[in-house]
Amino acid sequence: MINIVFFGTPAIGLKSLEYLYNSDKFNVQAVVTQPDKPAGRGHKLTMSPVKKFALENNIAVFQPKSIRKEPEIQNELKKLNPDFFVTFAFGQILSQEVLDIPKYATINLHASLLPKYRGANPIQRAIINGDKQTGICTMITELGLDCGDVCMKEIIDIPDNMTCVDLFEEISEKSPELIAKTLVGLVDKTIIPQKQCEDGVCMANKLTKEEALIDWSKSAEDIHNLVRGIYKSPSAYFMHNGKIIKVLETRVLKEKGECGEFINISKEGIVVGCGKDCVLLVRVKPEGKGEMSARDWANGQHILCGIK
Repeated sequence: MINIVFFGTPAIGLKSLEYLYNSDKFNVQAVVTQPDKPAGRGHKLTMSPVKKFALENNIAVFQPKSIRKEPEIQNELKKLNPDFFVTFAFGQILSQEVLDIPKYATINLHASLLPKYRGANPIQRAIINGDKQTGICTMITELGLDCGDVCMKEIIDIPDNMTCVDLFEEISEKSPELIAKTLVGLVDKTIIPQKQCEDGVCMANKLTKEEALIDWSKSAEDIHNLVRGIYKSPSAYFMHNGKIIKVLETRVLKEKGECGEFINISKEGIVVGCGKDCVLLVRVKPEGKGEMSARDWANGQHILCGIK
């Protein structure tokens, strides 16, 4: 069996951990995850999905605040004598001393087709930028940002109405087998990691609050992509009467209208003018309220057409 330590925190990596744990080819010796964090209205300390699974299955759990600065945990991991570290959305940068612990390597699952979209938000950036395809790849972790040699890749299509939540789920589903094939291939020497081509480097920088504010002077397609790309996390929004109106669902309409103007209200939603074409607001979440159809929100606000 191949001995591994799994590094991960959010739900996107959970299926990969489950797959490795349930396979007769791998022995999950331990899990390394972020410390419990406050969540919900009561700010109750909540464990990560990865930690919850580990505890339910009697897997040892380590929760360093910064593994680079905690030699005690590093020493415990060395005692396990693992073949691989597997990282998937762990949330901390590893030092060379940590990377040197496993016998073979530290393998990371990255949610893009490297070297495109190195960095923190590859899933969201691919949708925001209107890409028709993205993918996942396994790579050898090095000290630089997502710059290690690539082991395997798999392409994933992005339909016009796919949201980041949809893409997260598809990546979660497709990642386990790619990780498993990579680990076996590296041990069997049937996989030879390939250096990344520096010509195609593209960064997926962390999203800013300013980016979530809808700019109606942009094209309807750009706005639609923004809404999909940050769907519910944190959500694209516009301001109306001093209130934040989050936009959850849109469609692009090949119509003309003044930027930011409410052009028409129907049972389908609200048509708003953009720099190019128009966008149909289908579902929104007004500040302090639940999700609702854009039409219901407009009726409640007594919005008239021709008003920005």
